[in-house]
Amino acid sequence: MSAIDDVLSAAVEAGDVPNVAAIVGDRNGVIYEGAAGPRVAGAADPVGVDTHFRIMSMTKIVATTAALQQVEKGTLDLDAPIASYCPEFADVQVLDGWDGDTPRLRAPASQATVKQLVTHTSGLGYWFWSEDLVKWEAATGTPNVLAGANVIFTAPLLADPGTRYIYGINTDWLGKVVEATSGVTLDVAVKDGITGPLGMGETEFQLRDGWSGSTTPVHLKGEDGTWAASEIELNQQPEYYAGGHGLYSTPRDYIKFQRALLGGGELDGTRILQQSTVDAAFTNQIGDLSFPEAIPTADPTSTHEFNAGPGYKWGYGLLLNTDDVPGMRRAGSGAWAGLCNTHFWVDPTTGICASIYSNFLPFVPPEALALYASFEKAVYASLSS
Repeated sequence: MSAIDDVLSAAVEAGDVPNVAAIVGDRNGVIYEGAAGPRVAGAADPVGVDTHFRIMSMTKIVATTAALQQVEKGTLDLDAPIASYCPEFADVQVLDGWDGDTPRLRAPASQATVKQLVTHTSGLGYWFWSEDLVKWEAATGTPNVLAGANVIFTAPLLADPGTRYIYGINTDWLGKVVEATSGVTLDVAVKDGITGPLGMGETEFQLRDGWSGSTTPVHLKGEDGTWAASEIELNQQPEYYAGGHGLYSTPRDYIKFQRALLGGGELDGTRILQQSTVDAAFTNQIGDLSFPEAIPTADPTSTHEFNAGPGYKWGYGLLLNTDDVPGMRRAGSGAWAGLCNTHFWVDPTTGICASIYSNFLPFVPPEALALYASFEKAVYASLSS
């Protein structure tokens, strides 16, 4: 798999990313590990597969798994209204327009369900892909979700439940549902049900003492094209555990979770989900709705426009491609990414899973997307050689 090493090195040498680590697994174990570049731009310490990254929205499928475990235990009904578990959700209204700079709100046409949180069809959004939410946050003085403050749960719906796929703070609400049904905080639910059983000792919601020398910072590119470490960091004393973005992990740790999904919910004899539940996670759960082909940015400092293209659906916590991608993942693969530029996929048909990591902003610049595609093509080429 030396061709993969070449892809990673070339991207760092070209300045496309500040650093990169990647890992590939199959149902039997890890089959590739590689990395290129420094852990901190300008320093000598190399990045690696044991480096800690902010995995941001790669947290979502972990929190979703915690919710699905509650479903299997019989304590959570996906079809139940969110407000039956979190009564405060009954106060969430739909943003229906503006009277000047004053938001116009109304009651939703129906009660949003827990399943709609899992599938991002509740109507909740994110500021970086919604100009209305950017304006609402400014008008109300409400910080965005990365602040780690409970006030973010006052954010309105952008559409009536069940009418559109809108990517948003759904999984943060889902974390609240997990807490209500499990009787423990989300960090404990994740540790007891997922990271503990799978031996993921390097995955946590907050930076642990001693990780300073193994964590890569969020990098920003200067006007001269060089990368530099920033002071950007997640709130280390949050008011809630963010099921939507809160985890730190390493490539070696997260691949254990990916391999558990690839194994139908089981890793090396340890089962975290039933096969039927995993099958449902990899099945279209949004019906005739589709993941948007293109999503314009509402905050260019956070993300570029996101262009998925046609033919994508959403399962439970996973983006699903409905067609084979030539030279890459097969139809029915599940994937997602994190805002600071981490990406993963699980391909049950081919029998592999992989992930690629860096930490920088904004999300998905064209040169980084080119790296991810080159990495994936090199992975599949190595399998067929």
